[in-house]
Amino acid sequence: MIRFRITALIMALSIVLSACGGAAGGAGAPMKSIGEGEGEVAIIAWAGYIERGETDPAYDWVTEFEKTTSCKVTVKTAATSDEMVSLMNEGGFDLVTASGDASNRLIAGGKVQELNIDLIPSWKTIDERLQNSPWHTVDGKHYGIPYQWGPNVLMYNTEVFAEAPTSWDVTFEEMTLPDGQSNKGRVQAFDGPIFIADAALYLKHKNPELGIDNPYDLTKEQFDAVIELLKGQRTLVNRYWHDAFVQIDDFTNEGNVASGSWPFQVNMLQFATQPVASTIPVEGATGWADSTMLHVNAPHPNCAYMWLDWSLNPKLQGDLAAWFGSVPAVPAACQGNELLGDSGCATNGFNDFEKIWFWRTPTAECSTGKGGCIPYSEWVNSYIAVIGS
Repeated sequence: MIRFRITALIMALSIVLSACGGAAGGAGAPMKSIGEGEGEVAIIAWAGYIERGETDPAYDWVTEFEKTTSCKVTVKTAATSDEMVSLMNEGGFDLVTASGDASNRLIAGGKVQELNIDLIPSWKTIDERLQNSPWHTVDGKHYGIPYQWGPNVLMYNTEVFAEAPTSWDVTFEEMTLPDGQSNKGRVQAFDGPIFIADAALYLKHKNPELGIDNPYDLTKEQFDAVIELLKGQRTLVNRYWHDAFVQIDDFTNEGNVASGSWPFQVNMLQFATQPVASTIPVEGATGWADSTMLHVNAPHPNCAYMWLDWSLNPKLQGDLAAWFGSVPAVPAACQGNELLGDSGCATNGFNDFEKIWFWRTPTAECSTGKGGCIPYSEWVNSYIAVIGS
């Protein structure tokens, strides 16, 4: 049964509207030095991003940090970027592992502070493709530290698909699947307005006459076509997922056979010997490049800065990439990591950086600054209407 999160999406709309009216960047000057730790650091993170070995003892990058710094790590797991923005607006947290569709809203809303990268010795080890990325860098100022990145993959049941699906059409168009049954009621879609970009990417390939170039820069005509596609998909969707662990259960027990997903769910299901695999179809994929950002009123800034540098050590980066199925922000993590293996980065997509349309917040100005695009507030309104119909 599909569960709707209309209230959450309405809240997301209020968030983006308030963010659009905010300052150009986080308030206050960056820290000049790191003092004694406050004994705690509170982090908002995606599921699977901050592990202390509770699920598998081999994956623990928290315990040693706590012993070394005496800063106890507390984690609030968020299911969507909109939830992350909401939690940061509430305050009380130090750090957030924000994707590109949240990070620029946080910067514009003045909720995160500029970072002093001179206080983060490991900065120089970050992949050069990420160091000045627009989702955490504004006017030459850094508001985030790259953490991990990767694609949104098509996860599928290998007992239904003997061969990997070649197109996202198995999730967007009604059809008979290789097992002779319809896909109706057996597919899922992401429960967040940013999923509109996935539909736009599909139409970019299927209907080139629409002239879609960037799936986050949509004209009114292009946007309307994408929304019509999503309205049709609505009749197929069993659940709009936002909780990674609920999706794992759905693919284990509820008969779901195809959906956009994160590598984390794929890894967890394969670890549990479930018949799933993943692929990036011919249309390509959206993706996420996550940055750890510091709240403008962080209650534990010294411990937070300690974590920022710790988060870049190659052992943590490699272990996390193995656990999540992501790509490290630090290339040195790709070699000599027992859990990731020397081919792990290539397997997870290290060489696919230019092929991924990384999440970002759509604006009326478009990424080109020329204007004429549908802003994120309208994405939120339209997605509420689609999943609530």
